[in-house]
Amino acid sequence: MFLINNFMGGGGRGGGGFGGFGGGSGLIGGILNSLSEAAANYNPQPPPPRSHPSVIQSNESEETRQFRRLFSQLAGDDMEVSATELMGILNKVIAKHQDLKTDGFSADSCRSMVAVMDSDSTGKLGFEEFKYLWDNIKKWQGVYKRYDTDRSGTIGRNELPGAFTAAGFQLNGQLYDMIIRRYSDEKGDMDFDNYICCLVRLDAMFRAFKTLDKDGDGQIKVTIQEVSI
Repeated sequence: MFLINNFMGGGGRGGGGFGGFGGGSGLIGGILNSLSEAAANYNPQPPPPRSHPSVIQSNESEETRQFRRLFSQLAGDDMEVSATELMGILNKVIAKHQDLKTDGFSADSCRSMVAVMDSDSTGKLGFEEFKYLWDNIKKWQGVYKRYDTDRSGTIGRNELPGAFTAAGFQLNGQLYDMIIRRYSDEKGDMDFDNYICCLVRLDAMFRAFKTLDKDGDGQIKVTIQEVSI
């Protein structure tokens, strides 16, 4: 499963391959069980509508119409946002927030975010995909600031469980350890861009788990080959 491999092995601070954990089918199975249990408790925003664009636009609020106009300016003629364009947009926005400690969103992290959000496989984000991402980032930014209790610009190791729960992700100790190894610095602190990248991947992965959980029992079955895709 691409999303699991992407989350475990790409784009963060720590070592590759399952966040620093060794291999082994038993361990991988345990991680998958932890992920599926956490995903069962996740309640994401409704997925983007799939109606014809003319129908969608006729029912939009004024706020959404304003956002659509902004999107058309950001996206350009093709009306889609590439990873490079996303990087420019995000870094321009966070440059205005001096209270957020960040190294900036890298090209790799933006490519990864586009990959997990690109539901129609165009390699770019259309309006609904971008709006879903943008709304989440705004919400998670508020959570990040609220849990940065010492105003260091980062979220400390002890603050992370609360920050993830407030963002909608109820994780167990094994998953927290894996996330800290992948996305935090040597002290266990997580800066803003790593926090957002981690949550974008978790959101995409948990939504995928819910889709695969056909009988709604909170469990899915995948093969090792599927995990490695």
